[in-house]
Amino acid sequence: MTLKNFIIAENENWVALNKPSGLLSIPDREGKEVSLKSLLIEKYGDIYTVHRLDKDTSGLIVFAKNLTTHKHLSLQFEERQTNKIYQGLVIGSLPDEKSSIQSSIAEHPAKNGTMIIHRNGKESLTDFEVLEDFGIYSLVQFQIHTGRTHQIRIHMKEYGHPIVCDELYGDGKPVLISSFKKKYNLSKDELEERPILGRLALHSFQLGFKDIDGKAIELEAELPKDMRATLQQLRKRKGKK
Repeated sequence: MTLKNFIIAENENWVALNKPSGLLSIPDREGKEVSLKSLLIEKYGDIYTVHRLDKDTSGLIVFAKNLTTHKHLSLQFEERQTNKIYQGLVIGSLPDEKSSIQSSIAEHPAKNGTMIIHRNGKESLTDFEVLEDFGIYSLVQFQIHTGRTHQIRIHMKEYGHPIVCDELYGDGKPVLISSFKKKYNLSKDELEERPILGRLALHSFQLGFKDIDGKAIELEAELPKDMRATLQQLRKRKGKK
């Protein structure tokens, strides 16, 4: 796992990376799995957590290289002064092209690591806009104004259109080309079809914040290869109709 391939931008104060799906942002309680933070510590020594992404969510994440920057950036996240844009594939066609979901989120009382919508939970606000509607799936852009655990995932479940391949809040089913391409044949070397997308279809796409000197930083991480390939196939299918 080569760390330099993930780095989007950095300076003496912070480093921003395009985290792959399946990699922890920070070590878990057991500490057995490799995390992005542990890789950064190997390279830089001191590294400070500013925010997190779910293990299965890919995309932009920033870490501070010193305590002053950590305090400066953490305050912006706490006071909702950052710009956090995600893109994801959701199941089905949404009834609204553009809307907001404002539902309080709390930890599940019995299932560790799972969240629920609950009136006594923490205030949570997600704006969304449909970028492309493919019928069976839709490409949606999200802006989150709060940073609750699994916020987009639980809000989209509540809205009735969970994120594709979400095992916690959706059906968890992988995307197979055969499911939307009628004349799909396995190659001679394949015994069974491989999913074109087999992980949570959610990506941290853009991140904006202010550096120590007040300079506005706007970063972007393109969609990963598996999501781009899925969109390419969906666009082909849509074009043929």
